[in-house]
Amino acid sequence: MRAIAPPLPSLWNDLELSVELNAPLGALTWYRSGGCAEVLARPRTVDALATLLSRCHEMGTEVRVLGTGANLLVCDAGIDGIVVQLNEPAFCTAQWHDAHSSSGLTRLGAGAQLMPLTAESAREGLTGLSALAGIPASIGGAIRMNAGGAFGEIGTLVRSIEFVSSRGELSTIPACDLNFGYRHCTLPEGIVTAAHLALTPGDPVQIRAHLKEVSAYKKNTQPMRDNSAGCMFKNPVDPTTGARVSAGRLVDLAGLKGFALGSAYVSPVHGNFIALKDGGSADDVVALAHAVQQRVLEHSGIRLEREVVVWSIAHDVKGELR
Repeated sequence: MRAIAPPLPSLWNDLELSVELNAPLGALTWYRSGGCAEVLARPRTVDALATLLSRCHEMGTEVRVLGTGANLLVCDAGIDGIVVQLNEPAFCTAQWHDAHSSSGLTRLGAGAQLMPLTAESAREGLTGLSALAGIPASIGGAIRMNAGGAFGEIGTLVRSIEFVSSRGELSTIPACDLNFGYRHCTLPEGIVTAAHLALTPGDPVQIRAHLKEVSAYKKNTQPMRDNSAGCMFKNPVDPTTGARVSAGRLVDLAGLKGFALGSAYVSPVHGNFIALKDGGSADDVVALAHAVQQRVLEHSGIRLEREVVVWSIAHDVKGELR
């Protein structure tokens, strides 16, 4: 959907939600840089979200979803349309007790943040989420991109999701219809509101030990303190072998570690991280990402696909999630 006119207050003024106009989005992303949204809406109920999406669909108004801002870059000029953020209690609740029922499932709101949930799962004595320690995502965002790393992916835990379509229709989608793959799943257009995960009871001491192991691995191999959005590129498939290869390694081999363009630079710690100096320009990150893609293509013949999503006012530069 594209915004054909500035969003009208009639889209939301009778709904249970809060609205911020000309909302600065850059500060809500891990890059701490970027432009504003015409409208930032925070629904308080699923019904309010469903009605808002239905009205936006009818009026042709663009809707985007903001999670934790960890896999997102907002261009300096900002964006049009409506941005939805699910940070109200209705979308952030964790119902761990379901994991001890006959269903063996835990229900997590889509707006809940994954990193604190991994620690909570250890206290609950539930295994599964510890493999995702250190991944800064909302549950909804993590599902849409099948977030994961060397220790596992969230898609292996999902049994079903609660979903609101772009037309405002509520449904439950089983995991078998989501076709989880590497940094991908086949969600239709719309918004995840909750997920049901299969977490297994285990020894809290062992789970905490695994959390520490995964967290230590990330801290030792990634520039966690830099202003970045995590891995900029997906690990591509080598056309000669058919196997996935490290995007960071390809960037290293192209001699780009530490390479800078304006206020953005390739991390000297990990080649797949593009970081930004304090007060830097989001547009510099986009320009540097393009330059890295071109250099790697010239050096290795492999085209890198960006994992970080870029939002712009003219169009969203293709990527795989917010």
